[in-house]
Amino acid sequence: MLKSVSRAVQLAARLSSRSSASTRAIRPAPRLSRTFSRSIWSLSGSSSGASSGSRPRLLTATRALPTLSCGCGSLHTEGDKAFAEFLADEIKEEKKIQKNASLPKMSGGWELELNGTEAKLIRMLAGEKVTITFNVNNSIPPQLEEEPEQTQKGQEEEPDIVSTPNFVVEVTKQGAKNSLVFDCHFPEDETSHGEGEEESDIFSIREVSFQPEGDSDWKETSYTLNTDSLDWALYDHLMDFLADRGVDNTFADELMEMSTALEHQEYIKFLDDLSTFVKCK
Repeated sequence: MLKSVSRAVQLAARLSSRSSASTRAIRPAPRLSRTFSRSIWSLSGSSSGASSGSRPRLLTATRALPTLSCGCGSLHTEGDKAFAEFLADEIKEEKKIQKNASLPKMSGGWELELNGTEAKLIRMLAGEKVTITFNVNNSIPPQLEEEPEQTQKGQEEEPDIVSTPNFVVEVTKQGAKNSLVFDCHFPEDETSHGEGEEESDIFSIREVSFQPEGDSDWKETSYTLNTDSLDWALYDHLMDFLADRGVDNTFADELMEMSTALEHQEYIKFLDDLSTFVKCK
């Protein structure tokens, strides 16, 4: 009963804070600007010779006339050379702080399928197929602005980068014409809990709909239930329905851990590809 009341309070808070217009998880997520940066902008005193707290010299250096230095036929400038050296240092730094060389395992017997930045988790349960789909692109939330005093105290401690992707849960039953699909997300104010705080749901359901199995796009002609105006008791049953199929807070924590590792892997791969492109090798 206390858990239901807690969910009711959370639902009321979401109704007052969220705008009426919602974005489906299947559609491309809005681009989130990062108010903080990775070490790619914070490196100082490296090969670029930038002073502490300033951007590397390659960003402000005088551009030289292009020169051809290999048989690829592309332009090669002094700026390109400095850029390539900077990327080499950045890749080394990112690999040093990489927590997982391989993706962490999910408990509960989930099978993982990867396609670039998109991941699928599949689980068979008593004749039902549960599929979780998420994409790590645009999954890093912006850092909240801090008070000047707090900023000065924590200058040496950079915030952890945690990926909190929107995800879709598709439940398919044998013999059913359509799958029951849940569009879920991580509200920014519910992804962490302090000591002594009552445990609440760290993810939320935004929309529920019946859709053809395996379809990547939602059919606009299918009725979609938006939880903004949903009775809290029905919402509570929907959350319990997911929990009975292994989609609960434990699962959500593990999904964030996996997504964070995958996002970091893809970021390092992007830097490698960028370095190769700049060097034209």
